[in-house]
Amino acid sequence: MLDVHRLRLLRELAHRGTIAAVADALGYSHSTVSQQLGQLERQAGTRLLERVGRGVRLTPAADVLVGHADAVLTRLEQAEADLADLAAGAAGQLRMAMFPSAAHALLPPTLRRLARTAPQLEVTVTVLEHEQALPRLLAHDLDLVLTEEYPGHPLPRTRDAHRARLMVDPLVLAVPPGVVSEGGLTAAADSAWVLEPPGTIARAWAEALCRQAGFEPRVRFESTDLALHLRLVQEGVASALLPRLTLAGGIGDPVVIRLPDSPARTLDTAVRPGSRRHPHVAAVREALATAVRTTDPA
Repeated sequence: MLDVHRLRLLRELAHRGTIAAVADALGYSHSTVSQQLGQLERQAGTRLLERVGRGVRLTPAADVLVGHADAVLTRLEQAEADLADLAAGAAGQLRMAMFPSAAHALLPPTLRRLARTAPQLEVTVTVLEHEQALPRLLAHDLDLVLTEEYPGHPLPRTRDAHRARLMVDPLVLAVPPGVVSEGGLTAAADSAWVLEPPGTIARAWAEALCRQAGFEPRVRFESTDLALHLRLVQEGVASALLPRLTLAGGIGDPVVIRLPDSPARTLDTAVRPGSRRHPHVAAVREALATAVRTTDPA
C-alpha cells in the first residue's frame, strides 16, 4: 500500500520544484526526502523521478500519483474538520495571509472578535500579496489567504482553493484639499499621481481608467503601500485611486470623488477545499465578516 506521508512528499516536490526546497519547507534533510521518495518508487513499482542536470523532474506516473495525493490529502483535511467539529472550541492554530491595505483596516477588529469568540485559537498572520500567498496556501504553508480582484482583472479559478466573498470595496478618486471636485476623474488630470508599481493589477487598472478618461497620469510616486498613497494625498502632493477600505479609521480628510460606473474591487477568503468546513476556518471567516460590517470606510 502506498504511504500517505511519502505521497505528500511527492506532492510537495510537484509544488516546490526541488528536493532541497521540500526538505527546507518540512524541516527534513535532503537525504531523508530522497530516501522517502525512493521508497515510494519501490512501493509504486515504477519510476517517479528522472534526473535533469543537477535536479529531478516528475515522470508521467508521478503526475498521476500527485493527482491522487491531492484527493487523499483533501479527504484527510475533511476528516480533521469533522473531528474538530466534535471538539468545538478546542485549541488550535490557523495561519493566515493578508495583503497590506486589508491588514491595516481589518486585522485589528478581526483579532478582537476572535479573542471573544475563539479565545483558544492561535492565529498567525503574514502580511503578503495574494500572488505570493496563494501558492503557499496550496503548499500547506498557509491555511487562509485574503485575495483581491480589480475590475476586468479576475484571478484564475482553481479547484485547489475554495473562495468565499468577503466584501465589495468601492474604488474612488482621492485628491488633495483644494482640488476642484467637479469633473470626475479629469479633475486630477493635471495632478501628480501616486500609483502602485508597473506590473501590478492595480496599476494596470488605474492607467486604463485614466486613459479612458482622456489623459495619461503623471506618476511621480510608486508604492504598493496604500497607506502611503493616502498620506501623500493628505499632504497635498498627489492624487490617488484608492479602495474605500483604505480610508477607514478617519486618518485625515482627503477630498473623495466618485468614479463613473462605481468600480469596485472584491475581497475573498481562499482556503483549501478540504478545510472549508473546519471550525477554525469558519471562526476566522466569521470574524473577518464582522470586521467588514463594523469598519466604516466613509
